[in-house]
Amino acid sequence: MSLRPLAAASLMALAVVLIGTLGYVFLEGWSFLDAIYMTIISLTTVGYSEARPLSPVGRIFTMILLMFGVGLILFLVTRVNETLIEGNIRRVLGRRRMDRTITRLKGHFIICGYGRLGQKIDSILVSRGLETVIVERSAAVTAKLEEKGRRYILGQATDDEILVRAGIERARGLVAGVNSDADNVYIVLSAREMRPDLFILARTAEPAAARKLLRAGANKVVSPVEIGARRMAQSILQPNVTDFLDLAMADDRQVAVQMEELIVGPRAQLAGLPLKNSGIRAELNLIVVAIMQADGQMKYNPGPDDTIEKGATLITIGPADKLGRLAELLDSTPGQTKLNHNQAAGPRTRVQA
Repeated sequence: MSLRPLAAASLMALAVVLIGTLGYVFLEGWSFLDAIYMTIISLTTVGYSEARPLSPVGRIFTMILLMFGVGLILFLVTRVNETLIEGNIRRVLGRRRMDRTITRLKGHFIICGYGRLGQKIDSILVSRGLETVIVERSAAVTAKLEEKGRRYILGQATDDEILVRAGIERARGLVAGVNSDADNVYIVLSAREMRPDLFILARTAEPAAARKLLRAGANKVVSPVEIGARRMAQSILQPNVTDFLDLAMADDRQVAVQMEELIVGPRAQLAGLPLKNSGIRAELNLIVVAIMQADGQMKYNPGPDDTIEKGATLITIGPADKLGRLAELLDSTPGQTKLNHNQAAGPRTRVQA
């Protein structure tokens, strides 16, 4: 319900109180206290005795005040009740609808913490067509998320029950991105215990905490400070390389050149063919940078005789429209590559900085 009618009614009620008070002051010669007292008990119909005996003019004024003022006060009270009740009902029903939506999600990502880092991660994943559930402890932040129609759980991500509500049993991955390294360690421990096969990405502010996060069960640990410093240094040392990588890894799906990783699906038309016979380079004008086999082994700069195996992941770069065509030939979906078992549950020894 809009608050504008409620605000207008409130101003009108204050105006009636003011008019009634001034009326008794000028018509009856009462003090301000007696006048406002008489106005309030008249409008609220409490039935107290008059502050002072009224003259005939004062009685006529009181009747007019009652006819216009009591109705306005009742209207104001009704609107306040409607606003409070309907607002609560809308909030409860909206929360229930969101909870039902979350229980139906499968293969989504849980983002713990919706600070600047969490917002950017969520934005990129959503732009790629992926589903996310945000876990945030700030009611002020979740209020804004509700306005945007984003799925969220209000609570501490360190609480197992909150992770269950976020659908950790059906999730594809989890991002432990709160500001506290200690909380991130606890989140990773809880998530790993609940889902041994879950892919977990953790943020760290201090390099010393990275080892703890890895031991707790994180698959990868990212230090935004280290990444930012490295990127800035590379922009000085190798500006053209940095610009090219920024272009290839851009969030905008409309850019001309992109880098993509595509898993070779069970119905892939190119499965079993060597790269030289696949047409990836000659017909699609794409470059295969690396091939990661299903067992997690990575081969960089594969040769023409290397075979495209089912379950492998091809890391390719080239025109965006050609990448879409390759995804069809590989029975894959750009931006929605499945995390294989070795990525999710293999040796956790990587710290990205």
